[in-house]
Amino acid sequence: MTEFIQQVINGLSLGSIYALIALGYTMVYGILRLINFAHGEVFMVGAYAGYYAASAFGIDAYERGGRAFPLVLAVAVLLLAMAAAAALGTTIELLAYRPVRKAPRLTPLITAIGVSLFLQNAGMLVFGPNPRRYPPILKEVPFEIGGVIVTNIKVTIFVVALALMTALRFFVLGTWTGRAMRAVSIHPDAARLMGIDVDRTIRACFAIGSALAAAGGILFGLDQIMINPLMGVLTGLKAFVAAVLGGIGSIPGAVLGGVLIGLAEQLTAGYLSPDYRDAITFVILILVLMLKPEGLLGVVKQEKV
Repeated sequence: MTEFIQQVINGLSLGSIYALIALGYTMVYGILRLINFAHGEVFMVGAYAGYYAASAFGIDAYERGGRAFPLVLAVAVLLLAMAAAAALGTTIELLAYRPVRKAPRLTPLITAIGVSLFLQNAGMLVFGPNPRRYPPILKEVPFEIGGVIVTNIKVTIFVVALALMTALRFFVLGTWTGRAMRAVSIHPDAARLMGIDVDRTIRACFAIGSALAAAGGILFGLDQIMINPLMGVLTGLKAFVAAVLGGIGSIPGAVLGGVLIGLAEQLTAGYLSPDYRDAITFVILILVLMLKPEGLLGVVKQEKV
């Protein structure tokens, strides 16, 4: 029982990261009906932005002196990384997706794959191909509860992810921009006739989704310790599967899907083999597409042709 609880805690921590990334996929798809395959690379850039921000704040000196990195600076690192990723996301939307927005559906999809490949290679060129140890923005402190080992990093991941997801829910339901997003997702042309700036709304969607991915990148670095320019490929695909599992286009579905994928991965690694932890994600994808293609919280929509 202790081992099961341990795996569940690890799964919730990992699933929270997947959920943050999956929210970007589901928000963009909900408005543009576009699968933004470059979103995994935005997650990677966010992680590196946090890496360089922490270095600029002198985290190496704190580590050499055996001192904890100040909480204020840790929050500043998070905000700077989110801002950098938001800027990247809006740039991608402006330069790559907006020109092909009215093109046949296959064109934006190919564009997204091209942007993803470009960012992967640009990342290896700029950041170097070798993995890097993530700076200890939070000094790990383990503590034991009933035989279950929990660290402050695991707790922080869950708390930060929960806070950001709650803030997103209030933003979407309680602000004018959030209402505009919901209107554009239902009918862009009708929203434009009602005075909504559709381009600005789409830009905000990309900015928010990218910022959440950057937060996920920092939390991933703290949890997994090592980062590399290709880290967004597999992690991004897993987050995409999480969005599909929950019902792509559904914000609560993305959160649920991320948590379930994280739990499935950790339980598979703990009770079967770590070699299968990646495979189980894609087994789930196949089962979802076969049995419930609209996802757990998705709604079947009739489309006129």
